[in-house]
Amino acid sequence: MEIRIDGWRSKLTFDASHFLPDYSKCSRLHGHTYAVHVILKGEIKEGIIIDFRVVKKALKEIIEELDHKVIIPMNGKLEIKKGEEVEVKYAGKRYVFPKEDCIFLPIYSSSAENLANYILKKFLEKIDLENISAIRLGIDEGYGQGAWAEWKKQSA
Repeated sequence: MEIRIDGWRSKLTFDASHFLPDYSKCSRLHGHTYAVHVILKGEIKEGIIIDFRVVKKALKEIIEELDHKVIIPMNGKLEIKKGEEVEVKYAGKRYVFPKEDCIFLPIYSSSAENLANYILKKFLEKIDLENISAIRLGIDEGYGQGAWAEWKKQSA
């Protein structure tokens, strides 16, 4: 059995800015309205797999950390100096942001693929996986275009 939550319809959305070095126009600072979707597969116990409210609450907590932030990937090609301000350099470009406007993520780049993996990892830390056998989590960069990450319970 599976349950699905559509991020657009459930208001699991956030706005953030980023840039992707080495990717044409995407190397320019720009922003998106993102939506986070989830599909959970599992065993029904006491009538449900997991309470929809629990799933949405966990996702909203993660989304709140990202909302209206500049996403700074810490494991990639960027030269980053943190202080009261954050200075980011790459390929002759230099950006300076107020520190409180930034979120620093342990990812290579802020691509939809890496953001999906990051959010999935955070989501796994927040929910009880007892009845869950698999999770697919997607993030859209605007309506209809996104990436999906997947987790499956390891067999004993």
